[in-house]
Amino acid sequence: MRRFAMKALFAVLNLDRTERTRIDWDRRILIFSTAVTIGLVALYIFGKATSRW
Repeated sequence: MRRFAMKALFAVLNLDRTERTRIDWDRRILIFSTAVTIGLVALYIFGKATSRW
């Protein structure tokens, strides 16, 4: 899990490198979809904790 976290951190840090001119859509879509998934899981856990669902 630590290794995955470090890879994710370095992937985010490397998004804005100045020598890269084209947009790396694959990496941006991967990060965006991961963030959406984590957000949905957090909402599900919050909903279960507050007995809303």
